[in-house]
Amino acid sequence: MPSKPPNPLDQSTAQLQALGAQLRARRKALRVSSTVAAEAAGMSRVTLHRIEKGEPSVAGGAWANVMAALGMTLLARNTEDADAAGGRASPADLAEWIPVRVRLADYPQLKALAWQVHGIDTLTPIEALGIYERNARHMDTATMSPAEQALLQALRAALGDGAAVVATPDV
Repeated sequence: MPSKPPNPLDQSTAQLQALGAQLRARRKALRVSSTVAAEAAGMSRVTLHRIEKGEPSVAGGAWANVMAALGMTLLARNTEDADAAGGRASPADLAEWIPVRVRLADYPQLKALAWQVHGIDTLTPIEALGIYERNARHMDTATMSPAEQALLQALRAALGDGAAVVATPDV
């Protein structure tokens, strides 16, 4: 008889639920159905649903397969490094990483450019790039923080093809 798995810690459960939510948001941002994503990751749709809910009983390899299928990687940092950085990623990290949801409060230029967006605290990367590109003439890149410059560079590298991306959030 197999041994009973250990009970997950509250912190671990919260982290897995947050990761599951990021995976689901990424899948939705890519407009990939759960069936297609599950097939690409080599699992059932039910297992994918359990991962997106953040269930700790799903094997780590299954989590890794979903991330790979969605074009994501897992970045693990020790708590001392995260605390030293104030819990935020460094500009070097942001150059290689695009958040699933871009928080307006973290990027002052984007927040100023997104003046017409009401009642929304976060944007998808495509929406954020669209706002940056449509309002490029109003940007003050000299006053942008290194983190915001890295975000804009990463968005352009990953999503831009030289043309403006037009996507407006629900207002």
